[in-house]
Amino acid sequence: MMKTQMANELVSTDSLNDLRARLRQFTAERHWEQFHTPKNLASALIVEAAELLEPFQWLSSGRADELGAEKLQAVRHEMADVMAYLIMLAEQLNIDLIAATNEKIQLNALKYPSDIVRGDARKYDEYK
Repeated sequence: MMKTQMANELVSTDSLNDLRARLRQFTAERHWEQFHTPKNLASALIVEAAELLEPFQWLSSGRADELGAEKLQAVRHEMADVMAYLIMLAEQLNIDLIAATNEKIQLNALKYPSDIVRGDARKYDEYK
């Protein structure tokens, strides 16, 4: 339990830059840089995203209480894989994920004005 608690504390205090550095070191120690091309990382990201969906298959809602402890742990690990590959892809393409996400939130705010779309899940082009 102490080991898990320590791991959770480390994860919760790491910044995106800290994770990027840890992933860079992990990769370098294994001499995997040669495999981490943008195409390969994007492909791996899609595979992991698909694996993230698997624990939810056949559930009605997929809420935490419906998943149970084992499936929730699987989701947690798949989410970590998705995040790791996304961070490594951003590193390869020199993309600031925080800046890109903030930019995308602003663009989405323009496409989905809250006074028009509140409580409605249609795509932006269906509001015109």
